[in-house]
Amino acid sequence: MSILSGYRVLDCTIAMAGPFAAQRLGDLGADVIKIEPPTGEWQRHVSAGGARGNRVNVSFLSLNRNKRSLAIDLKKPEGRAVLLDLVRSADVFLQNYRPGVAERLGVDYETLRAINPRLIYVSMSGYGETGPYSDRPGQDLLLQAMSGAMLSSGRAGDPPLPAGQYLVDAVTAYTAFEGALAALLHRERTGEGQLVKVNMLDAIVTMQMQELSVFTVGGLPQRRTEEPHAHVYIRAPYGVFATKDKFIALAFPPLKKLAAAIEAPQLADMDDEIDTFSRRDEIFAIVRERLRTRSTAEWLKIFAAVDIWAGPVFGYADLIDDPQIVQNGTFVEYEHPTEGRVKTPGFAIEFSRTPSTVARGAPLAGEHSREVLRELGLDDKRIDDLIAAQVIAQAQ
Repeated sequence: MSILSGYRVLDCTIAMAGPFAAQRLGDLGADVIKIEPPTGEWQRHVSAGGARGNRVNVSFLSLNRNKRSLAIDLKKPEGRAVLLDLVRSADVFLQNYRPGVAERLGVDYETLRAINPRLIYVSMSGYGETGPYSDRPGQDLLLQAMSGAMLSSGRAGDPPLPAGQYLVDAVTAYTAFEGALAALLHRERTGEGQLVKVNMLDAIVTMQMQELSVFTVGGLPQRRTEEPHAHVYIRAPYGVFATKDKFIALAFPPLKKLAAAIEAPQLADMDDEIDTFSRRDEIFAIVRERLRTRSTAEWLKIFAAVDIWAGPVFGYADLIDDPQIVQNGTFVEYEHPTEGRVKTPGFAIEFSRTPSTVARGAPLAGEHSREVLRELGLDDKRIDDLIAAQVIAQAQ
C-alpha cells in the first residue's frame, strides 16, 4: 500500500509545473484523474527537444505517469456537471489556468468548496493571481530572467546565463506538491479543506534564499568576473575546467592544499577568505593552466587522496549508467502499451513502509473516461450519449 492510497486528485493542469506536481502525488499512490479536453492536453501535441513518440510524445509521457485520463469538454454544461460530481469524492484539485478562467468555467475555489468543504484546492499561476504581472505568461525562461538567477554565474560582459533545465517549472512543481501535502496534513488534523496558492515567481525567488540574503542582508552585489566562475557568491576556484582529455568540476578547495596538489605554489600565500573573492580571475587562470596538464581521471585520483572536492562532468549518456545512479534506483523502467519500454527518472524520496510505484504509464487522451464515469454511477447508455454529444472523448 502506498502512502497516498485512497486519496483522489483531480489534475486540471497543463504544460510542466502542474502535471509534474500531480504526477508526484500519483507516484505516492493517489488516484490522479487527469481532466483534459477531448483533443487532449496541449502538451500532448508539442515535442520535447524534437523527440516524439508513437501516440504519446516524450514530454507528456515524462510528466503524466500514474494517472487516468478523463477527456471532457468543460465548456459544455453536461461536461462541467460531470466534473462537479467528481469533486464530491476528490481530496485535491489542481489547476493552473490563466487568471479568470477557473471562474468562467465554474471551477473556482469558492464554487468547489461549496460542493466539498474538505477539498484541498491548489491554484498555480505564473506571477500571482493579482497584481501588475498577473496576466503575463508563466513561462520558465521568462521567469528565470526576471528572478535574478541568470546573473549569478558566467563572465562579466557575457549574456545572462539560463539554467540547462526547466528550472522554474520544476521548482514550482515541488512547491505545489509540498503545499498539497501540508494542506492534507492540516485536514487530517482538523477536517478543514483550504485554498493553496503557488506562483512560479515566488517559487524561483524563494529557491535563492541564500543568494538573495547575501544581497539584502550582506549588501553584496552580483559581481561577475572575467573568467567563467560558476557562482558570484562562492569563493574561487569554483567552476568547470578543461583537463588534458575532458572536463572536471572543482569546488572551493583550501588554497594551500590545492597549491600542493596541482603544483601551483603561488596559491599557497593567498588568503582563503579574502583573496578567493578579490582575486577570483587570477586564481581561476592559474588553476585552468595547471589542470590542462593531466587527464580528468588522474586529477580525480589526486584530489580524492587529499580530500579536495572535485568531480567529473557528465553528459546524459554517462549519467544513466553511473554505478551510483544504478545503486540508487534513480530511474524507473516500465512497459507502455503504445510507447514500449520506457526508462525515466523516478520518485526521489524513499519511504521504508510506503514506497512509490509506477502503477501505469502516461494515459492516452480519454483512456479512462468510461472507467471514471462508471465509478460515478453512470451507466453505459448515458456514457454513450455523452460521447455521441462530444462532451466526453475516449481513446480509440
